[in-house]
Amino acid sequence: MKPPVKQIAAIATVALLITTSSAPAQTVEISVKAQPASVVKTVPAAGDTAVDPALKEISVTFSKDMKTNRMWSICQISKESFPETAGQIHYKDNRTCVMPVKLEPGKTYVLWFNRAQFNSFRDTESHPTVPYLLVFETRK
Repeated sequence: MKPPVKQIAAIATVALLITTSSAPAQTVEISVKAQPASVVKTVPAAGDTAVDPALKEISVTFSKDMKTNRMWSICQISKESFPETAGQIHYKDNRTCVMPVKLEPGKTYVLWFNRAQFNSFRDTESHPTVPYLLVFETRK
């Protein structure tokens, strides 16, 4: 059943009023510097189902230089799906963070880089990075 034409016109008028309100427009800087960093690469790659269980480190590379003073949030969804750590997490350069690990064959791993209130991965301007989910499987 089609709505009456008057009802459609009233809805359109309300929508027009909402989008053309007299509230002052906020100016938002659109630039790389103003936007949060995001993950551009992980080793292993997200979705890889044949990761060598002998891999010794997981790395995450961001789109911008990061604060490298022991600031990171690598979060788990469960103890069973989080890799065993095998050393200190560290930055190998200003954009790549490395987590030494000991992986098991035939296992699925799930890691979040920043998640909810755990947002210690931050660029040099202190903007938290966009949360990133890494899921991969090791081969048997």
